[in-house]
Amino acid sequence: MLTAGIDIGSITTKVAVVKDGEILGTGIVFTGYNAEKAGRSAMDNLLAKLNIKLDDIEKIIATGYGRANISFAHKAITEISCHAAGAHFTDPRIRSIIDVGGQDSKAIVVDEDGRVKDFAMNDKCAAGTGRFLEVMAHALEVELDNFGPLSLQSKMPSQISSICTVFAESEVVSLISRGESRENIIAGIHDSVASRVSALAKRVGVRAPLMMTGGVAKNIGVVTALQRKLEIEVEVSENAQINGAIGAAVLAAKL
Repeated sequence: MLTAGIDIGSITTKVAVVKDGEILGTGIVFTGYNAEKAGRSAMDNLLAKLNIKLDDIEKIIATGYGRANISFAHKAITEISCHAAGAHFTDPRIRSIIDVGGQDSKAIVVDEDGRVKDFAMNDKCAAGTGRFLEVMAHALEVELDNFGPLSLQSKMPSQISSICTVFAESEVVSLISRGESRENIIAGIHDSVASRVSALAKRVGVRAPLMMTGGVAKNIGVVTALQRKLEIEVEVSENAQINGAIGAAVLAAKL
């Protein structure tokens, strides 16, 4: 059976095509203003790459914040269920998932079949999300891709106490003016993100084996800080950013 999943995130749109339990291909485009256009673009690009027609896809599930805008999807499912399904597909041992996306973060606990047992979500504040890191990268004039490696060079992470992105940015500007090193400031930023996300995770009782998904999972500094806060090893798959789309495609096969 040939199925597809589309994850319409606030920053990027991800798509995955799965056939009989095997990932045939994945793709990512920027979401921009029009979620429907981004979804079609991501799907068209991937299908062209795979030499597959849209009519060949038997079922399509949309997920993410823009899931209701995908008119060609057969069904829309919450990202909680899709991230759980994607993590279980990647590693059936997983019992907890932490997903940190562009504008929200989630902690999910699943059973041995990958079904959601409990979850908590922060979608009201940018602190502890990818957007928070983007704002800080701009303030520090550092490429976001360099955040992880630089933070690992820190000798003494700076203290970032504000829970608001705007006030935290002001703290960072003050630290810069005092001559604090970029490495220490970035490590402090990662600790701040990890503190917020770990509080969310502890609320639902995450346990090992634990997988981190979402674009922020590519940041080794955040992953390391999160492991330290939770005292649990964090698994990151090569498809971490595509996890929601993969889960949607997997669930589509069960429709």
